Amino acid sequence: MSIESILGATVVLALVIFVHELGHFLVAKWCDVEVHVFSMGFGPTLFSRRWGETEYRLSAIPFGGYVRMAGEDGADEPLTRPERGFSAKPIRQRAAIVAAGPGVNVLFAFLIFTGTFFVYGENVPVEAPKIGGVIADAPAAEAGLQSGDVIKSLDGVPVTTWEDLADRVRQSEGRKLSLEVDRAGQPLTIDVSPKPRPERDYLGEVVGDAYMIGVERALEIHPVGFFRSIELGARYTWGFTRLIFETLARLFQGRVSASDLGGPIMIAQEAGRRAASGLEPLLRFMALISINLGVINVLPVPVLDGGHLAFLLFEGVRGRPLSLRYREIAQQVGVFLLVALMVFVVFNDISRIVAG
Repeated sequence: MSIESILGATVVLALVIFVHELGHFLVAKWCDVEVHVFSMGFGPTLFSRRWGETEYRLSAIPFGGYVRMAGEDGADEPLTRPERGFSAKPIRQRAAIVAAGPGVNVLFAFLIFTGTFFVYGENVPVEAPKIGGVIADAPAAEAGLQSGDVIKSLDGVPVTTWEDLADRVRQSEGRKLSLEVDRAGQPLTIDVSPKPRPERDYLGEVVGDAYMIGVERALEIHPVGFFRSIELGARYTWGFTRLIFETLARLFQGRVSASDLGGPIMIAQEAGRRAASGLEPLLRFMALISINLGVINVLPVPVLDGGHLAFLLFEGVRGRPLSLRYREIAQQVGVFLLVALMVFVVFNDISRIVAG
């Protein structure tokens, strides 16, 4: 793994975690909760400085962070004013503090998407049958098709749109096709034989097989104005948030393979690949990771924000909190589940590397 990949992953994860913890911190301050520690990272402290009542730390392990508030379960710092403790606040304020982390992660993603659309424009699919990319080892690559080629006809019949090209390749049933290609003004004839490949929907679930040649549609960059960039930022943020929830639902239903889950190694590889492609792909990848962090944290798993919200909901319905002993047991179970998940996704990452 390259240094670029490691640095890219560290920057991406550190920023989205910082934003997450900043959400908890700012809303805690707004609710007048005494905050003792704001730490970026876990483990030994590399640097710390105290401003007011809060100690700000930079710790050795960058993939995490925490905000330690007075009056939390297990907090041993003395309270200067009991009414400023976390547990002394109304349920609605405690819920707002807990929910602020995931909420700010989603807001951060929206700001990134909006900014990148405003600065870099929108990628719009080209209507013409123009190839934007060729998948390695696919029939198109073996036949010699290249990015930028425009398909003019198929078996002598003109092709006018990308959808027309895709439909006729699917209907070929694997027979050899003769393509008339315009390559930078030079006419070429290229024969290619489609092969059946698993066809997946937008969530990656296999929905059948289809004949394909392994080409990707070309895109054009269209500049967008300020208000259009806000609209696109909101649409992409909502779309990816819904996508992650739907993927998790299908994962629990067994419709999406758990082997597709990735961990820190995959994040590092992808961050390095995006960083090598430019700032825009890296920023949009960061937005996607931020949404993932926000969604994962609202799951009702003890030790995650969603687990804390579930405890608060229980307290609101019951009229008093669950006993500390049961909360500690639940959190231990949550820690075990998270560690098991981490081991599993790292195993997936290593398996993908070994498999090439």
